[in-house]
Amino acid sequence: MSLLLVILFLLALLIGMPVAVSLGLSSAIVIVSYGLPVNVLAQRAVNALDSSPLLAVPLFILAANLLTATGVTNHLFDFVRLLVGRVRGAIAQVSILVSLVFSGISGAALADIGALGKIQIDQMKKQGYREDFAAGVTIAAATIGPIFPPSIPIIIYASVANVSAVKLLLAGIIPAILITLLLMAQVAITARIKKLPRDDVRPSLSAILQKFVVSAPALFAPILLIGGLMSGYFGPTEVAGVTVAYALFIGFFIYRTLSFRGVMNSLRETVEATGSVLFIVSTAALFAWVLTMDRVPMIVSSFLLSLTDDPLLLLLLVNILLLLVGMILESIAAILIIAPIIAPALTAAGVDPLQLGIVFVLNLMIGLLTPPVGMSLYMVSIVAKMPIHVVIRGTIPFLVSLMLSLLAVTLIPAISTWLPNYMVQ
Repeated sequence: MSLLLVILFLLALLIGMPVAVSLGLSSAIVIVSYGLPVNVLAQRAVNALDSSPLLAVPLFILAANLLTATGVTNHLFDFVRLLVGRVRGAIAQVSILVSLVFSGISGAALADIGALGKIQIDQMKKQGYREDFAAGVTIAAATIGPIFPPSIPIIIYASVANVSAVKLLLAGIIPAILITLLLMAQVAITARIKKLPRDDVRPSLSAILQKFVVSAPALFAPILLIGGLMSGYFGPTEVAGVTVAYALFIGFFIYRTLSFRGVMNSLRETVEATGSVLFIVSTAALFAWVLTMDRVPMIVSSFLLSLTDDPLLLLLLVNILLLLVGMILESIAAILIIAPIIAPALTAAGVDPLQLGIVFVLNLMIGLLTPPVGMSLYMVSIVAKMPIHVVIRGTIPFLVSLMLSLLAVTLIPAISTWLPNYMVQ
């Protein structure tokens, strides 16, 4: 049954069907072929969406769309440029730092690229950077978004793996900062070796203070979000709702750049994005149910535990598996299909669920940078109107920093477990 399911799914992908349709159609054919109850199709699909953590997904998407509509990305970019100054490779460093700040708003790599990508790449090209390097920095920096809270993939993983969404979101803070520092170090080394241009900005204390005042409302958004999570007063859904309200407030009353049409456009984009995500969630639930009926999770768990009972070796094996899966499968679909299979085995072997969640998501986010299904590659190609082979060429060097981050999170559990265990008792 499972073999037929996987074959049908891969065939559907090969002929160009969307991932959600491939998951749902292959599951439906197997359910009907094996005489399983047909009402499972509706029941499992609807039940998969009956999850409190998933309520945060459309709200975070809406908050990101509203804040983008207010133009906060330009204010953030200009403020960070003044802070970094005229060091070599300054604009590339700014791109990484702005991605970290904006990740505290968006929660998704593609959202970061959509909001910041064109600004980042145009600024770097304007100052004489190679276009492939500019694309590589932009894509690598966008990987920070799905690790730093609010992270939509982490929320979905938490709902599937039965892990505290609040603790798992907090677990992503230190790994995201680690990725930021490693990317900045790589840019600094490259800037020294290749003599990258200096920024043409003229920082002064008065200019920095003036731009800080303008940027303060935007900078406060991630502080509000993380503070709410750390305080324990809000869960992910409540924080998402507060962030939406805050985005409306600063858009209408502080920046005064948000119009009724802008709100309607943001709502329309949110419905489209949410529809895509939840369609995958519901059809992946069917796929996972068929696998569970065929005892695949138990078989895989037994197989992994028969290879070794060492948690570190199991994590390394899972890293290899997920890096390969990330090359061919969309990240949310991969979480929904593989997490229920892998998580029980590794948790039973002693891997901390928080560490596993961050390792899991980081692996799949690296998959966004690897062909043939590297969505970030195609997104930058579209946004920057750049050939895909140029984008891939510029991205490859930055895999070094991302792989080092993955290795560190895998080898040192405290990177992802210390903060949530300290903050949430």
